[in-house]
Order: sequence, then structure tokens, then C-alpha cells
Amino acid sequence: MIIPCIDLMDGKVVQLVQGRDKALEGGTPEEMLARFAAFPVIQVIDLDAALGRGSNDALVEFLCARSTARVGGGVRTSGRARRLLDQGADKVIVGTAAFRADGINRDFLAELSGAVDPGRILIALDSKDGRIVVKGWRQAVDLTAEQVIRQLEPYCGGFLCTYVDKEGMMQGTDLDWFRRLRAATAHEITAAGGITTLAEIGALAEMNIHAALGMAIYTGRLDLAELARINSSANR
Repeated sequence: MIIPCIDLMDGKVVQLVQGRDKALEGGTPEEMLARFAAFPVIQVIDLDAALGRGSNDALVEFLCARSTARVGGGVRTSGRARRLLDQGADKVIVGTAAFRADGINRDFLAELSGAVDPGRILIALDSKDGRIVVKGWRQAVDLTAEQVIRQLEPYCGGFLCTYVDKEGMMQGTDLDWFRRLRAATAHEITAAGGITTLAEIGALAEMNIHAALGMAIYTGRLDLAELARINSSANR
């Protein structure tokens, strides 16, 4: 499945490079929903909430009410996860709160999975220089995604795995990393970070891995109509 991304910052739809530098702005949320109408699922990330400097709650709620959305950014309490689901999110993405400096935050994940159906939780395993990164990709944890992915299975229905090293750079992603992750879990995996070509999307599909696309769509590198046709054919 191909999943277009809507990232929110300062009330606008944006695309960043490696989560730091704003490369471009998209259309309004309404315009982006119209552009992505042919896709059954979208991904919405509140970057301000992820960075702990505010939120775009009204826009998130607007998008959730009008689409099937996976939503992440600043989900650090079970209460926020429940609120997002109540607002219409199909699934909630949890990243930073799933980890401590020394490992998995099992207390939080146990509380979360008791408060929310684990099948509606996606845990973000974002990797930079081989290590998991959190807090808007600003801080590294001394763990690799491959080390922990199987241990996290009881707490979620799947994983969002971002190859941060190439995020937004239009230089391709690391298919070998995704092959290792696929071999480590039977859970759903969504790949993100640097996916630039139809060949990469096809290779991920062969691994039974979804592709979340941002920069390649917003710059026109990949054609939305063609992606929608591919998505439709794959889902038949």
C-alpha cells in the first residue's frame, strides 16, 4: 500500500529534510486531501507536537474527520492516544514515549496497550546512523530497530520505520535495512525515508511493506495518478 504523508508545522503542510530544515510547503490541508483522495489511507504527523513546541490539533482533527488517517507526533500519554482515536484517527503512531534512554519504556507501553486497542497502535522505529532516534529525531537511543522490533510486537499492530539518514533527500532508501526488519517481525511494516523511485516501492511491496511517501510526491518526482493506479492494482 502507498500512503501519502501530510506533515504539519506552524499550521502549514510542510516537507522537511531529515526532520530539521524546511524544504517546501504544500497546499492547504483541504487541497492536500483533494490531491490524495484516490488513496485509502494517509499519514498525518504533527511536527510541532513531536518537537514539544505546540500542536496543530485543530488541523489534525479536521484531517481525521475527512480521511482514514494514521496520526503521530507528540503521542506521549495514553490520554492523547485515546483523544486522537476519538477524533477519528484510524491508527496512532507512538515514537518517543516508547523508549527510555536505556531501553524500551515497557511501563508506558503496557499502560497504553491497556487503554487502547494495541491493533490501532503503530510504534515508530526511526533510525539514523544505525540507532533509534526520538524527540523529533534530535536524540539517539542506544538501540537498533532490529534489536527491539520483536520485543515490541505485543504492544502494537505494526511499525512505522523511517530511514532518517535519507529522509527528504531524494537519494533513495536502504532496502537492505527494510529486508532485515521484515525478517525480524511478522507485524505490518510501513517504510519511510528517502523512497524516491517506483522500483523502490515495488521492492518494498515484494517484501509486504507499505511505502509512506512525502518529498517524492510533493516535488512531483513521482506522479500521483500513477501511484494511485499502482495502489489500486495492488489492493485488488
